[in-house]
Amino acid sequence: MDGLPNWLNEFLPILILLVVVAIVMFRLPKIDLGFTDSFRRRRVANWLPLGLMYAFLYMGRYNLAVAKDAFGALMDNADFGIIFAAGTITYGCSFVINGPLTDRIGGKKAILIGGGGAAVANVIMGLMTHALDGPMADTIKQNFVVLFSVVYAMNMYFQSFGAVAIVKVNAPWFHVRERGVFGAIFGILISLGIYFAFDWGKMIRDGFGTKWVFFAPAAILITFWIIVSLMVHNTPGEAGQKDFDTADASSGDDGPQLGAKAVFKLMLGNPIIMTIACIEFCSGFLRQAIMQWYRTFAAQVGITDSFVIDNWGMLLCCAGIMGGVVAGVISDRVFQSRRGPVAAILYGVLVIGSVIMIWAFKTPYLGALVLIMSLAVIGVHGMLSGTASMDFGGRKNVGVAVGIIDGFVYAGTGVMALTYAAILPNGEPAKDINNWWPWPVAMVPMAIIGLLLARRVWHAKPQPKAKPKEA
Repeated sequence: MDGLPNWLNEFLPILILLVVVAIVMFRLPKIDLGFTDSFRRRRVANWLPLGLMYAFLYMGRYNLAVAKDAFGALMDNADFGIIFAAGTITYGCSFVINGPLTDRIGGKKAILIGGGGAAVANVIMGLMTHALDGPMADTIKQNFVVLFSVVYAMNMYFQSFGAVAIVKVNAPWFHVRERGVFGAIFGILISLGIYFAFDWGKMIRDGFGTKWVFFAPAAILITFWIIVSLMVHNTPGEAGQKDFDTADASSGDDGPQLGAKAVFKLMLGNPIIMTIACIEFCSGFLRQAIMQWYRTFAAQVGITDSFVIDNWGMLLCCAGIMGGVVAGVISDRVFQSRRGPVAAILYGVLVIGSVIMIWAFKTPYLGALVLIMSLAVIGVHGMLSGTASMDFGGRKNVGVAVGIIDGFVYAGTGVMALTYAAILPNGEPAKDINNWWPWPVAMVPMAIIGLLLARRVWHAKPQPKAKPKEA
């Protein structure tokens, strides 16, 4: 719209979509769990600042892809793959420490540690970028990949607190029967974070310089660190509300918190948790294969006049919002709060999409196809990492459960990064679209494996240790 700032003009379609989603969800028949209006308002005041901080963590995570285009020859496809792999593998392994730590110290402290650490790491990457124009430029250029791999790995270690913390905090606030709605919220937050990273990041880079791609999310994270420290509470009881039985796997478990070793043994021995983790390994590969490589593919083969390319972050955000909301509503309303059927349906979309992509990556239909696939994979991720982890881990052990599942997501992402660093074209060959056939082909087996695994948890529901009390 004429007269509006550019950033607001681009954000307007997302804002309209969020309003429509809010109206639709408000109009749906309420699941009556006996919650008061006061409780619902306080719950919103709890998860909203927490969720926005989580979204801005994404902005400080995927900004590396935005900066890549400005770094030019300093970060080619293979270099980006190595740096991104260093970060994602660090993220994937961090659950061994951060999962049980979050269960012990609580989600609020965990998100504050994660947000603060990620802000510091982004400041360091911003300073290194700034130094490329100073007296230390030659030293940084000579060690560019090593330096960015180390600091990006540091960033991703602290980033790994994000998902664990947000699910840990929200587990005591949401009953199993309404957690599909939380899965939708989780998907919306992920989608907003991706939009902030790609579209806001690009506008910041073009308007203020590449270093601000790192400095800006650091400043925002520091702001939300203060807000979260003041407003967020780990449980309803801490916020002056009434605690209640969430009817998840911790229901009826009134004993002491188990030690980290015992919880890991419990979770790793749970076939449902491990099947979900393996599904999410496939999701991690597919999600980043689309999001991290589509714009790079388009830029390198010379696709510059596409509506999808020009509005990638906004469209990806809209697709993710729709994926999260559709998956969450269907899970609670159609499949009685089972998460497996939704994951299987969406993986069916991913199988079909990845097969079609082998032909479509040379056609104008690619943009629409990758958006549909993004809708599906973000929907799966919200259902499994954001929701099923709460259900089957239970509110007492959800930190370890999320850590394992999200760790597998980023293990899949790390495998994707190393795979594409090895098989995708570089330099002049990358300008020939015919050389990019390994990109879609590598997605097909992951989509098929994910579908087969999702079918195995079709009927899975959490089994409380005792009959749940009335909410």
